[in-house]
Amino acid sequence: MPLVYRVAGVNALVLLATVAVTLVVLAPRKFSSFAADEAVVLAASLVLVALLNLILLRRIVRPLETLTSLARRVDLTRPGARMPGASATSEAGELALTFNEMLARLEIERREATGRVLEAQESERLRIALELHDQVGQELTAVLLGLARVRGLLEPPLRADVEDIQETVRASLEDVRRIALELRPEALDDLGLISALAVLCERFAQRTGIEVTQRFDEEVPELGREEELVVYRVTQEALTNVARHSGADHAELRLQARDGGLTVTVSDRGRGLGADGEPGTGIRGMRERAALISATLDVGPNPDGVGCAVTLQVEGVAAEARA
Repeated sequence: MPLVYRVAGVNALVLLATVAVTLVVLAPRKFSSFAADEAVVLAASLVLVALLNLILLRRIVRPLETLTSLARRVDLTRPGARMPGASATSEAGELALTFNEMLARLEIERREATGRVLEAQESERLRIALELHDQVGQELTAVLLGLARVRGLLEPPLRADVEDIQETVRASLEDVRRIALELRPEALDDLGLISALAVLCERFAQRTGIEVTQRFDEEVPELGREEELVVYRVTQEALTNVARHSGADHAELRLQARDGGLTVTVSDRGRGLGADGEPGTGIRGMRERAALISATLDVGPNPDGVGCAVTLQVEGVAAEARA
């Protein structure tokens, strides 16, 4: 039972007991010979006082109910939720103010912890990419050179088998190079966000066979290195979702400058969200990256209800990625 009704019930019982004791003590004869009209007036007065008590209690308890409702739906991956009108003018106001301060501390601590984790991930990605490129790639290249020398010494029947092995090793070498490039987007550091996204779309189309239409505004606002990396990773994950879940054969990447900000949209005409609508690991990872730069990420269908949309908004810069 809600707190307001429990307090109102207790107050009503106290009120009834007070009236009864008052009548017994001050007018015991009157209490034993109560007229019907007097009983009606007394009952109506008690009901009126009880209703007034309930109204006043609801006004007092409403901030606590609002705070409880907010506490139930707070999601730290979507920062910014606060108790409105919090001020130290009452116990409820002080509680709401303390709750807002706690949320702010939690968001800062979560952002810092997420930043450390993602920075460690990027460092590990760079280390693995360098090892793949410098060690595994060189070893596979040496194997190709050795097979080429052996191939020249063999008779035609065996030479065909060696050529097949060469093609397999060459394909493995290309896969190693592709994985290394995906682990660490060198184009983002060397050429900037626009060129890096263009290269990402080109490689994605080559690997999956899904055509990606690119629509970029001529003038795109500059972002910091951290924001560019978040936009790149979110777009990368959005395209990966298109390949894994949408079943579409076409996607669109759009960059738009709006109100001094940037909007990035990756859209498809595929199956859209699942029936349960529960976010997967990829979506949770994108939200973690968005929270790192005080951004928000929303997931939903396209405006016409077809496909799936992931919207990233960065510090007044709106960046949408739809998958």
